[in-house]
Amino acid sequence: MPHVVILAGPSGSGKSHLSERLGWTVLRLDDFYHPADHPELPLSTLGIADWDHPGSWDRAAAMRAINELCTVGRTQVPVYDISVSRATGTREVVLTGDRFIAEGLFATEIIDDCREAGVLDAAICLTRPRPLVFALRLARDLRESRKPPVTLVRRGWRLMKDQPRVIAEAVAAGCVPMHPRQAYRALTSR
Repeated sequence: MPHVVILAGPSGSGKSHLSERLGWTVLRLDDFYHPADHPELPLSTLGIADWDHPGSWDRAAAMRAINELCTVGRTQVPVYDISVSRATGTREVVLTGDRFIAEGLFATEIIDDCREAGVLDAAICLTRPRPLVFALRLARDLRESRKPPVTLVRRGWRLMKDQPRVIAEAVAAGCVPMHPRQAYRALTSR
């Protein structure tokens, strides 16, 4: 049976980049955000949806997709557009090997679920220096026009200060902390 590698880490730490570099099937967990008009969507102190709160994310739908990839080898997933704060369509994810990546901000939320389902291969939290993560995240968010620039800078500053807590919680949830280069070597050596 195929297994999942959970790839966690702060926003901008390199999860998507590492996933692309590996060339494995990737399940983007950030596509499972709730829409902005979801009745129970938590709000941040900035007055916008709190995309960093687990309540902004559909954990059950993400877990169903992981189970379908492990048992059927394919699944339909939403395509979430953060600039409009909702899914704008769907796409099919097809498994091409015996392991795949599930990566996203809330990846740690499903480690225990994957372990209990018997589908967890590994859980890794990517780590990089905070200023570098801040710069990489801001460049990506500006390039993709995710939100107004002032909001991105304010949110990015808050996330940079919060990065040690995010990493500590990932480790407490069962992730092994690694730099992206170290994670690449570990995942390609077996």
